[in-house]
Amino acid sequence: MPTAQQELDDLFLATLRLNASDLHLSVGYKPTVRIDGKLVPLEDFSVLTPEHAEELAFLLLGDRKDRFLKEKEIDFSYSFKDKARFRANVFFEKSYISSALRLISAQIRTVEELNLPPVLHKLSQLEQGFVLLTGPSGHGKSTTLAAVIDEINHIRSEHIITIEDPIEYLFVGDKSIVNQREVGQDTQSFDSALSSILREDPNVIMIGEMRNPETIAAALTAAETGHLVLSSLHTNSASQTVDRIISAFPSEQQNQIRIQLANTLSAVVSQRLLPRIGGGRLPAAEIMFANSAVSNLIRDNKAYQIDLVIETSLESGMISLNRSLLELVRRGEVAPETAIAHSLNPEDLKLTIK
Repeated sequence: MPTAQQELDDLFLATLRLNASDLHLSVGYKPTVRIDGKLVPLEDFSVLTPEHAEELAFLLLGDRKDRFLKEKEIDFSYSFKDKARFRANVFFEKSYISSALRLISAQIRTVEELNLPPVLHKLSQLEQGFVLLTGPSGHGKSTTLAAVIDEINHIRSEHIITIEDPIEYLFVGDKSIVNQREVGQDTQSFDSALSSILREDPNVIMIGEMRNPETIAAALTAAETGHLVLSSLHTNSASQTVDRIISAFPSEQQNQIRIQLANTLSAVVSQRLLPRIGGGRLPAAEIMFANSAVSNLIRDNKAYQIDLVIETSLESGMISLNRSLLELVRRGEVAPETAIAHSLNPEDLKLTIK
């Protein structure tokens, strides 16, 4: 009978062997991994009892156990020997303890290795402004952010500060100095880290996620004062991203935020990962670079017209989501029905494919 630690190690090894993106440990189910977006039970392992799931979770938590029992849920990073790192969340459900772990690649991949459009190299060349990576949860936002940050690290001499909850990819300073701060360990909160960040002489600031108006306001101020700020949001398009940011604030502040956003926004990349014919996943991305037309639309409260600017600005490097999906279908890498299912305008894409 293997010990709980041996079983946990075996679960991590199985996750790596199967090239899975996630591992789920929930009472009443066999340990389950996500492969190419689909959940697959690990048949070699037994169904988890409440005691079993708790024992595995407490091994993951280590000295975080007391904080977890007090707060009922916790995010943290977990290193499996020298083989892999995971972003972990342990939580209660129906009074039982469950764990969800996202595999973080030890290798920070490049834009090319991620099969992203080469035009994204423009992001690492920006000196200042506000860049947002958006899309559904689990569709590669953090991975793309890491690719851009690491590219800056290798080509420019800058001071890069990241604020993350938890730290995911580990950057090794090259031409740049990279300081990574973890919420709960290195700083109390995103807000407190951002309130002091401008006194830390940064050039590039990466905020893991913008969770509240205070974080958004601090990010906009940092971008306004000549820094390059990169972050992520759970939105599906550039126009939706603009609306989400502005609507996060009370009505009396929205006009000021609209002006700040119009002056600072540099780019929005909205991506999702699609199942690839033959296995694996490929990104499709809407890419918007903020030109004068986009800035004016934001300022005039006409974000809904940004889609048209993207559609008609291919020569500027902008790509609509449907164009990106269509290209994957034309290359024979993604099935037409898969592309249509991931489109925000499926009828239009259906006609174009036909």
